[in-house]
Order: sequence, then structure tokens, then C-alpha cells
Amino acid sequence: MKEEKILFVDDDKNMRLLYEKVFSKEGYGVILAASSEEALDIIAKGEKIDLIVLDIKMKGQSGLELLENLAKEKSKIPVILCTAYSSYQDDYASWFADSYVVKSPDLSELKKEIRRLLEKKK
Repeated sequence: MKEEKILFVDDDKNMRLLYEKVFSKEGYGVILAASSEEALDIIAKGEKIDLIVLDIKMKGQSGLELLENLAKEKSKIPVILCTAYSSYQDDYASWFADSYVVKSPDLSELKKEIRRLLEKKK
């Protein structure tokens, strides 16, 4: 069975480290990006990515702007918006995402959504 790769895009270094530790143990290939621009570079290089977990509020290009760019490029990569701000659920740009999870140190909801979307993709 191939290892599914998840790109985590978050400008918070501690969140990236948490994602790497937890999701590597879960058996996923973990790719980290500190900004939307870095994530676009990774995607442009043709890295095989099965799912993107995306923060919204970041320095530079926001997660919603990255999400819109992916939608314009007709990207088939499922995206989970993972942010501390539930108010963004009402932003029309967030509708391009496949799922929306409110960020928490308890990653059980995020794990559940990742499994659901990766199963749906098969």
C-alpha cells in the first residue's frame, strides 16, 4: 500500500511540528509549508500530494487566496481548511474547500476528516 502524502500549510512553526509528529506516526507522508507561496512551489514541482491541510490567516498570501488559486487551476487535491477562526466558514472563498475544521490541540476532528476525504478519493 502506498503512503498517502499530506501537505500541511501553516505559518505557526509549532503547529507544523505537531502535524509532523502526529501524522507521521499515523503512517502518512508529511510535507510542511510555512506559507501559501511555499505550498505553491511544492505543488508546482509536481510533488504527489493526496490532501492539503490549510491554515487561513498567514503572512503573505492567505489560505483562502491559495484555495482560490487551486480552484482556478482545477486542482483535484482535496483541501481541509483548518483555522482557529470559525467565522471564515461564512466567507464564500472557503466554499472551495472540501472540509472545514476549527483548529484545536485535539486533532481527533482533523484526523477524522483526513480519513474521510482520503477514503472518498479512492
